[in-house]
Amino acid sequence: MNARQRMNEQIRQHGENLTRVFDLDMDADTLARKIHRLEVKAHQLATDYCNGPITAEQWETETDLILDKLDKLTNYRAQGIPVFCNGDARGYALKIDEPWVKGYTSKGGRIYTDLGGYGILAPEFDGK
Repeated sequence: MNARQRMNEQIRQHGENLTRVFDLDMDADTLARKIHRLEVKAHQLATDYCNGPITAEQWETETDLILDKLDKLTNYRAQGIPVFCNGDARGYALKIDEPWVKGYTSKGGRIYTDLGGYGILAPEFDGK
């Protein structure tokens, strides 16, 4: 298996984890890739916010739009899953609050986490 095949397998497995997190009946690969596109937009906003090109008001407006799109895709709000946009450009932007992740993983659920224990919705995969 080459690196590209391993990367695609990692994305598929992560997508399967996300379908379980959000209790969805959809193609795992498609879900992971759609969420990754939202992550890229949110991360760019965080970078712009930290570096000054956009104001706090613009950050709030734009991230609300991204979270609305994410909710249409996953229905996280109705399920009470505390998803948020992280404004620190040094890490991932779309995250799930740490206490919820801790409860979810204690029941055997799987999701990637950062060092703070926050769930990462769209980690980078390189096939290694």
